Amino acid sequence: MINITDKHNCCGCSACASICPKHCITMQEDEEGFLYPQIDTATCIDCGLCEKVCPYLNASETNEPIVSYAAKNTDEQVRSTSSSGGIFTPIAENIIASGGIVYGACFNDQWEVQHAKAETKQKLSAFRRSKYVQSRIGPTYKEIETLLKDGRKVLFSGTPCQVAGLRLFLRKDYDSLITLDIVCHGVPSPKIWREYVAQLPMEGVADILFKDKSTGWRGYSFSLRNADGDTLFVERASKNKYLSAFSRNLILRPSCFNCPAKSGQSHSDITLADFWGVEKIHPEMDDNKGTSIVLCNTEKGRKLVESLQLNKIQTDYQTYSTIPFNSCSIRSTQEPENRKDFWSKYEIDGIRALMALPKPPKPSIIKRILNRINSSLIL
Repeated sequence: MINITDKHNCCGCSACASICPKHCITMQEDEEGFLYPQIDTATCIDCGLCEKVCPYLNASETNEPIVSYAAKNTDEQVRSTSSSGGIFTPIAENIIASGGIVYGACFNDQWEVQHAKAETKQKLSAFRRSKYVQSRIGPTYKEIETLLKDGRKVLFSGTPCQVAGLRLFLRKDYDSLITLDIVCHGVPSPKIWREYVAQLPMEGVADILFKDKSTGWRGYSFSLRNADGDTLFVERASKNKYLSAFSRNLILRPSCFNCPAKSGQSHSDITLADFWGVEKIHPEMDDNKGTSIVLCNTEKGRKLVESLQLNKIQTDYQTYSTIPFNSCSIRSTQEPENRKDFWSKYEIDGIRALMALPKPPKPSIIKRILNRINSSLIL
């Protein structure tokens, strides 16, 4: 049976709970708000299936994309309401148009993040934009398996570890399945998110934007909007306490510092992300409104991407991955030395520990010089 002795070795993908034939594994929150498998040993039959679908116990080989693109959606309205270049939408619409079903992360009525499905283009908007919280998979893997066995086409979008969990859960390849992941910095605590939302001015809020590009793609903001699209609250990302804790790695899941799905190990068909540094490599593709990097990792993914009407240009993956902000594509985020201190304060002060976070220290002069040198080498 699955046995988590080190939380750095469980990404919470829920594959173990989904595969259990006796339903004796449930995903339970720990003190930091992250889900971990809890096993009813009295019901467990020691079949070993949970171990066979664990991304940590069944690590895949690394994989480089077949071809990579800097890309933007040609529909400016869609791109403006997307986190980067708006590429997820045409991919998902292609699946819907062919009679398929799309799974992605969305908010529920309590502003928690969970996976859900969409069978119409109208419902895809809920999956658009980044959501910096770990989502609950719930019954998603089982539903996808049933759909695939019935011959339905499915697009699953999620974090690399969720894609890895799905592939291991299915235990076979399906031509009718497209998997899409992101270049992931890490997943923040759902518990911290719930408590942060509870102290926000939420009356009349119909949408939460972790990455509001109205202040610029590179200078994005956190904002709350009403049903008419009016901004009720806005705060630059650099000043927002939640996003600051996220970017400083204080509220990330422990496994994000030991990710089992970097460098293409998820074996997704397509990977999407912000193309940070595009202004240095492909300035003609930059207008500070959002440009995506699109990694086509399989022939299936390449054919789908190349069938779409996108504003795109082929780019070099190695150059992209060496840009500092893009390094999460190839290596795990570094665990900060003060993470334990933050959680110790949180145990005593609750959400006040987040709201009292001081400004991050400025990089040393040496580090700033090295960053400039690295940036100049890209040109």
